[in-house]
Amino acid sequence: MFDYLWMWSEFLVRWLHVVAGIAWIGSSFYFIALDLSLKPGKALPDEAHGQAWQVHGGGFYNMVKYLVAPARMPDELTWFKWEAYTTWLSGFALLTLIYYAGAGLYMIDVEILDLEPWQAVGLSVGGIIATWVVYDGICRSPLGRNDVHLALAGFAFIVALAWLYSEMFSARGAFVQIGVSIGTIMVANVAMVIIPGQRKVVTALVAGEEPDPRYGARGKQRSLHNNYLTLPVVFVMIGGHYPAVFATEYAWIILALVLVMGAVIRHFFNTKHKGQPAPWWTWIVAAALTVGAIFLSHAGAPKYDADAYAEYEFGEGAELHLATVEFVTERCAICHARVPQWDGMAFPPKGVVLETESDILRQMDDIYWQVAASHAMPPGNVIWVEDEERAMLAKWRAMLRSGDLVPEKG
Repeated sequence: MFDYLWMWSEFLVRWLHVVAGIAWIGSSFYFIALDLSLKPGKALPDEAHGQAWQVHGGGFYNMVKYLVAPARMPDELTWFKWEAYTTWLSGFALLTLIYYAGAGLYMIDVEILDLEPWQAVGLSVGGIIATWVVYDGICRSPLGRNDVHLALAGFAFIVALAWLYSEMFSARGAFVQIGVSIGTIMVANVAMVIIPGQRKVVTALVAGEEPDPRYGARGKQRSLHNNYLTLPVVFVMIGGHYPAVFATEYAWIILALVLVMGAVIRHFFNTKHKGQPAPWWTWIVAAALTVGAIFLSHAGAPKYDADAYAEYEFGEGAELHLATVEFVTERCAICHARVPQWDGMAFPPKGVVLETESDILRQMDDIYWQVAASHAMPPGNVIWVEDEERAMLAKWRAMLRSGDLVPEKG
């Protein structure tokens, strides 16, 4: 029963994380679009910056923005913060349940850096905190006075961080770590800059004082950063399920391309929201960057030189098939079994079972992508799969797909 409670807790936290993320991204995108679509109006109060008329769900809405604050405090004020906080808290809970609890399996690759689980967790937590400290320092430095210079500095910092993580953690762990780090920047922007600034404005209004406009300007700058970082964060969340994306030698460069890709896509929509001519060139750039990411994914995949393994006998036909099935059942079924033998594992990861020949044939393509086309499995090469064994899996799958190898039924 405890195993089922653990599984359901992971599932429910993941569900909460996704729902909260949708709510946060939705409100973030909406308010950026609203801000950019504001137009001046003759009937607006002196303190108002602009207005937008919108229609939705059969009703009309008149949205008015005050650049700093209205002349008096409204009777009711809605704060947008809990969506962001819930997204981060549920995400960190997932990080703890899956990656920190299984650090030896999911975060450590002894070929990269031989760490104890507690060291990997410590480096992860320290990295998350340091990421925010450095980013916030860059924003408050003289670079923060110029949005272009700040964007370039932030881009260089995140890419350098992605490379650094790839030198510390397993491929999967590094990818998750950079996603959490970027997500922390976004949430901390809300919790440490935007909301405190808004509270100071409210406090000044209540006291009958003139609010300081710098809080609004700083909050808008950080909100715009969040807007441009959203698509890369979502990419990392999804990309963690595709080994050809995260378990490649150039994963950190792919992330750099995705940062630019996300920026140009947001630029397209932000420009349209301003009512300006749509910059269609952004889609050409995004397409070119996508092609570049695909190329890097392939170029960074493991390469198996047939001459280097000439002395390794894969066998042919039935012999190759039997050798492959034996290899998978002996090496992979420790975890991928109906009753896993790995300590602390109650269910096979992702529900994938590799105990029988039919199990293995059903998962042929997944085995190829996870083990032969990348080093995603086994996690951190914990059971030490040799390159020639990965090459054997690649040859087995190629022969099955070409029809040169047809397993006997029964």
